Amino acid sequence: MSSLNRFRRGATVALAIGAVAAVATGCAGTASAGGTSSGSDDAAISGQIVWADFGGPTNESRQVAYFDGFGDDTGVDVVSSSIEDAIYYPMLEGEDGDYDVFQVSTADILAYPDHIQEIPDEARGDLIDDTLSPYVVGGFYIGIGQGWLTDTFADGGPQDWVDFFDTEKYPGKRAWPGSPGFFDGSYEIALLADGVAPEDLYPLDLDRATAKLNTIRDDLVFYQSYPEVQQLLSSGSASIAVSVTGQFKALQNSGLDVTVQWNQAFQALNGFVIPEKSSNPDAVKALATWINDPENQAVFTERTGYGPVNSAVFEVISDEVAANVVNSPEHADGLLQWDEQWRADNKDLLIDSYTAWLAG
Repeated sequence: MSSLNRFRRGATVALAIGAVAAVATGCAGTASAGGTSSGSDDAAISGQIVWADFGGPTNESRQVAYFDGFGDDTGVDVVSSSIEDAIYYPMLEGEDGDYDVFQVSTADILAYPDHIQEIPDEARGDLIDDTLSPYVVGGFYIGIGQGWLTDTFADGGPQDWVDFFDTEKYPGKRAWPGSPGFFDGSYEIALLADGVAPEDLYPLDLDRATAKLNTIRDDLVFYQSYPEVQQLLSSGSASIAVSVTGQFKALQNSGLDVTVQWNQAFQALNGFVIPEKSSNPDAVKALATWINDPENQAVFTERTGYGPVNSAVFEVISDEVAANVVNSPEHADGLLQWDEQWRADNKDLLIDSYTAWLAG
């Protein structure tokens, strides 16, 4: 598998994405937000949607928040599939494939802009930049940060990435991304810990970052998939984890007391796109509108802790729920964002470098 085809995950809203070319098809048969129908064209919405994502509790939450109700209302069955590079990258290039809609990063859209369909106005999240919102189905904000079982550090845990690297003050193993395809913010985190100011991160100094990572390499426990994070923390195999914050929310949902450090966490937009060769695009566009309904999106937010892309969701969820959502207004001052354009332009370099470091 090439380094290009391993490039995965994580993206922020790019404020200067440029013109994203899209191949749009008609929107006949879409359902309006909240499950109300759009009229006589509803008969055109039928069959099934093959939805490709990373599975796990996030997919289960989509089933509850979105797919079940949409299926009951429209008769369209949403079939979940585990996303595979070998299928979705060719589809981004305009080739045939098995998926009707699949998960991408902003970098994927930047790198493959020409074969993505637009979605209806009512399906677009108002918390997504206008240059990107016409293409993102089912968008949500993740955090990449550090978390731990609260009892691990009775006097309080790390306050920033410098503290994360201080294994004497905060002892124990660190759960760390171990797959080249989802290195997330590894290099940015290392540079912040080495004293680089957030505004000076880019272009990333990869040599400096890997040198910093090497200072705690013996203290890292590498995971190959996000759900492993939950096992590493709950078993005590790691005292702190760097991961998508939804994994910490899943532990909280299971009854564990978990602290998430939002200071210097990275806020990133994730979402899905409809490829040019989708076999049921009208149904996907109807589903996109269903997902953008604030009541439906609030259910997903409450279950996962991932942030909404519709601002009206914050009027539905409680303050307690909002406190654990990455793009909650109360977290705004401490959050960081990637330079996704730089990351997209240097995706091969990043993958190759991280692959070499993991193998080293």
